[in-house]
Amino acid sequence: MKKLLLAVVVVALVFTLSACKKEETTLVIFQNKVEIDTVLRDYAEAWGLENDVKVDIQTCGGDTCAYGTQILAEFQADEQPDIFVIEGMGGYDLYKDNILEVTGEDWTSNTDLEFVVDGKVYGFPVAVEGWGMAYNADILDAAGVDPAGLTSQAAYEQAFIDVQAYFDTEGMTDGVVVSMAAGAGMEWVTGLHNFNGYLSAGLAYDDSSVIDDLNNGIVDADRLEEYADWVELLFTYGDQTILLSGGYDEQVGAFASGDAAFLHQGNWTDSSYSESTFEFGYAPHATLSTGMDSIFIGAPSYYVINANTDSEADAKLFLNDLASTTEGHNYMVNEANMVPAFNSVTLTPATPLSAEVMKWNQAGKAYAWWQNDMPSGFGMEVLGPIYTLYANGTITKAQFIEQVTAEIENLG
Repeated sequence: MKKLLLAVVVVALVFTLSACKKEETTLVIFQNKVEIDTVLRDYAEAWGLENDVKVDIQTCGGDTCAYGTQILAEFQADEQPDIFVIEGMGGYDLYKDNILEVTGEDWTSNTDLEFVVDGKVYGFPVAVEGWGMAYNADILDAAGVDPAGLTSQAAYEQAFIDVQAYFDTEGMTDGVVVSMAAGAGMEWVTGLHNFNGYLSAGLAYDDSSVIDDLNNGIVDADRLEEYADWVELLFTYGDQTILLSGGYDEQVGAFASGDAAFLHQGNWTDSSYSESTFEFGYAPHATLSTGMDSIFIGAPSYYVINANTDSEADAKLFLNDLASTTEGHNYMVNEANMVPAFNSVTLTPATPLSAEVMKWNQAGKAYAWWQNDMPSGFGMEVLGPIYTLYANGTITKAQFIEQVTAEIENLG
């Protein structure tokens, strides 16, 4: 009888514990940063084990997967993720009916860079990022180039000439003056990041006059002509193989190996430099002819929660923990090599370009990221192919200006 009672108690206890244990749920996150895919999966797996949530990380980006096209396909196929990424107003306008308002979430009081529309918070800043002309200090020193003096297009052209002369003198046949890619799959580099120079270079951080004009079909002809001169410089002195047919790996690889003097890219490339031994830096970005003293810095992308998710509580907890916990901070800074957008983070990036971005940002030397406020698809699908035609010689600089002008005016 005692054995029977004991068995009943044990069974009851098992059922009680089972009832108390949270049933594992699934949280699908669709994101576009290929360079953090592995470490994000590791962090999400550890977080999921702590919270009884299976986190499914799906990544689409770089030069092999067009995020904008694929996320649209996910929604059209009714395979909507619980958390996904938007890049500014273009993405918001496209998915605003599917984005949950998160005003008042704990993390929103911990940053100044949340995505806000009409006073309401919708987006969690993935990171602070910066891009510009990264340089190999060893090559520039040997070539007699002072990166601090690169505040004009004329100064850059002379630097490119001096670097090439150094390569020629030393017999460095693998030397690359500028590692720049403008071929198929790299429209995000040209039609978004590079074109942002036209939108914000030389302007106060909150000056949206050029992007506002663009969205109304208005072109600043003088500014566009100066900008086209900068594109011409990059295409003229860029390694032609990388320029015309190189992808992300080839472009960044030439810099990581120590062969390239300049790299037109951002701090998200830091994960590629674990074996690089030279000194890094960012030079001022001379998009216009003179007076350039900053690089491009902002929170270019945001995690948003699907308004139709069945995992709203888990999605909110995932983002709050990312912003507030030691594990979340360690992931962002030490694992993903990102510059966090949250004030409570005290860690300093150990990776070279992220440390540089933080330095420029703290010095107040930043031009804004307005490219994501263009209409969805305008940068990559409309402008990007024009850069490719210019790079491969199909069109001239004058035709480049003409075609970009026509596409902007079509927005009016």
